[in-house]
Amino acid sequence: MTLTTSFPKPARSRHTLRLALTRGRVALVPLYVPLCIAAFFFLLPFLWMLAGAFKEPSEVTAYPPSFWPDRVDTSNFSTAAAGVSLWRYFGNSVLVAVISTVGTVLCCSLAGFAFARLRSRGRGPLFAVLLSTMMLPPFITLIPSYSIYQRLGWLDTYLPLTVPSFLGVGGAFYIFLLRQFFLGIPKDLFEAAHLDGASRLRQYVQIALPLSRPALLTVALFQFVASWNDFFGPLIFLTDSSKFTLPVGIRFFQSLYAADYGTLMAASCVSVAPVLVLFLVAQRFFVQGIATTGGKG
Repeated sequence: MTLTTSFPKPARSRHTLRLALTRGRVALVPLYVPLCIAAFFFLLPFLWMLAGAFKEPSEVTAYPPSFWPDRVDTSNFSTAAAGVSLWRYFGNSVLVAVISTVGTVLCCSLAGFAFARLRSRGRGPLFAVLLSTMMLPPFITLIPSYSIYQRLGWLDTYLPLTVPSFLGVGGAFYIFLLRQFFLGIPKDLFEAAHLDGASRLRQYVQIALPLSRPALLTVALFQFVASWNDFFGPLIFLTDSSKFTLPVGIRFFQSLYAADYGTLMAASCVSVAPVLVLFLVAQRFFVQGIATTGGKG
């Protein structure tokens, strides 16, 4: 009697797996093609700005226009730095954005943790009122805010641009985002910490914050970009030109009748670069923070 043993054929299995992966990629082609076309049109203004920043002044306004510069010229960046206090405005933007981001993350995480883990009467209606503030355009509160800051003597300082973030002003969306993330953390962790004698603040610091790093980075990224691109706040509350932020400082490259497009594009590239680098570095945490925030009640 002959004993025969059959073994699987690994080569055939690998071929089948490779064929299945190829079919899956081919099936995604109808989805990727329109997405790539849409991405190209979204990137086109940025590429035009980047190309214009390295063009000679005469080539920027030439007709018919050319997309890529004939010769790479970096004089627009030096002109932009020498014409106005570009690097001073850059530093002012960094200072305001960093302080505002720290305040927003601290305040909104505390509020989100309170709405997620503290049981109290009226929590639901209070949270509904908080969410209803998202429907108010910021321009509606502009005049009352200006009057308050004027009475406090905060005009022409960075206080109106930074202090409200430590009070949760305009952070309803961030509080909602963090609350939803905190609700996804298992309750057993907080109950075990409570049995060990940990206070609510200790649970927030040692349990909630370390486990919610993706959501915190998402909120920080959102707030940094919002503060970095804020134009009306510094324009209205600041009067000393040496305190202007970058979005307001770039406005000096435009006059009533003309604009220096080469230096304007160079300054815009300087303004866009930190946000672009920050998003590329934190992209993985940003996507994870959004994806893991569900509709928990």
